[in-house]
Amino acid sequence: MELLRVVFRHYRWPFIGVMLLSLLSAALGIGVIAFINHYLIVTDPVGGEISAVTALLPFIGLVALLLAVTLGSQLALTTLGHHFVYRLRGRLIKRILDTDIERLEQLGSAHLLSCLSSDIRNVTIAFVRLPELVQGIVITLASVGYLFWLSPPLLLVTAIWIAVTMLVGWWLVSKVYHHIRITRATDSRLYQDYETIIHGRKELALNRDRARHLLEEVYGADARTYRDHIIRADTYHLSAGNWTNIMMLGAIGVVFFLANGLGWSNTAVAATFSLTLLFLRSPLIQAVGATPTLITAQVSFDKLRELALAEYREGFDLVETHSEWQVLEMRDISYRYPARAGRDGFAVGPINLRLERGEQVYLIGGNGSGKSTLAKLLTGLYRPHSGEIRIDDEIIGESEWHRYRQRFSAVYTDFHQFDRLMGPHGGSADPALLDNWLQTLQLAKKLQLDDGKVLDTELSQGQRKRLALLMALVEQRQILLLDEWAADQDPQFRRAFYRELMPRFRELGITVFAISHDDHYFAHADRLLEMREGHLRELTGDERELASRDAVARIGTS
Repeated sequence: MELLRVVFRHYRWPFIGVMLLSLLSAALGIGVIAFINHYLIVTDPVGGEISAVTALLPFIGLVALLLAVTLGSQLALTTLGHHFVYRLRGRLIKRILDTDIERLEQLGSAHLLSCLSSDIRNVTIAFVRLPELVQGIVITLASVGYLFWLSPPLLLVTAIWIAVTMLVGWWLVSKVYHHIRITRATDSRLYQDYETIIHGRKELALNRDRARHLLEEVYGADARTYRDHIIRADTYHLSAGNWTNIMMLGAIGVVFFLANGLGWSNTAVAATFSLTLLFLRSPLIQAVGATPTLITAQVSFDKLRELALAEYREGFDLVETHSEWQVLEMRDISYRYPARAGRDGFAVGPINLRLERGEQVYLIGGNGSGKSTLAKLLTGLYRPHSGEIRIDDEIIGESEWHRYRQRFSAVYTDFHQFDRLMGPHGGSADPALLDNWLQTLQLAKKLQLDDGKVLDTELSQGQRKRLALLMALVEQRQILLLDEWAADQDPQFRRAFYRELMPRFRELGITVFAISHDDHYFAHADRLLEMREGHLRELTGDERELASRDAVARIGTS
């Protein structure tokens, strides 16, 4: 099992210690049975053996010790399991943070959320049940050794009986594995359905036909698939448990038949065999009951492996200071999206772009022209398939990619609204700078701040974008990328942004790369670029003047 292998790799010595406790628990369990056999079943006071009354006190002590050791071993293994799950979850989140954006976009948020919730939960549940499996195996092996000492012939028949019982049980459990895999795949689709219902709630409220179709045809089909296969998995699981329970009781009858009916042994040995089998019955049933959870955990490990995330590594490649720069160049940069539905993915490039320190460059282009892709390539979120990025003639290599990204602050069209302001290097924002930008962005009376945390994020879309810009500015990064930032601003603030804020950015030496179609303000740009069908070109002269008068007409021309 992957679970045991990973635990042994990361927690070898604690795990070995827990296993030793389990062995001690098993030995004490067999010791209790041996004590009962020796002093309470075959006792002979006349012959010098201690009486049952005399044996009671050590028997109680032995049972108390068994209880303490068994509970201790289970708690130790459970605690170890929760530590492991804590580490597993942290490592998974770190791998997600280190994975390139393009891979995360391919996976989709529903799939990632399913892994972080369902799969981690499945591993947690499996670890809670792991003590039952481990102790069941250990106790069974110890019991077999004791029964062999009592009567090898009886053990042989009993072992065959138990082996058949377990083989059938494992066959039933294998059926559980098949259906659990299907339910796990369906679980990801259900998360997608949940996302659609939550994010599309406004449209679904307006269009009840679409709401009915989503509920009955899409969600309904996924929910029925999940229901049907989880019922089948539970059916096989319950069948395995009941089969094991009944067959273990049957083994007791076989033992007494062989001992008393065929004369293989005496009644005392048969009674001890029966007592041992009754003792084994609970651990074996628990082991069979724990198996489906471990199977589910194995499925979850398989799903986590299929994510193909970045390998785990410690640290975040934090940058204390960036070197000063004058020129950033993209040379022959090309990128192509993966093919889908038998069609080649959209291609961008080759792109050649030169940015100088403090420049303000505007980019225009129609939908699907490649503007957003260029923005992600420029900021390092996408890694180009060919070409190179240089800063002052120094090529950005593989090891410097994370450092390169930290030169940028950005507000994308699909930005996430965080609730904490952070200054350079993750520290607190400069108070004077923060107050200045709060006034400039007209947010001083809108936001409630508590030690850098925004207490009220219930803002309009335009105000949310101003807050996102505020967070980008107090980071004091060298380059600012804005993707249609002014589109949601009212006309007055839009004018203030282009005529007042942009000049301030220039004074502060902030390089601005802005995707914008506000043609009335193109005159404020140092350069005007255009993306068309994945290719980039600069508009100059009459072309720039025409675009500045009517950008929409420019985009609409072929």
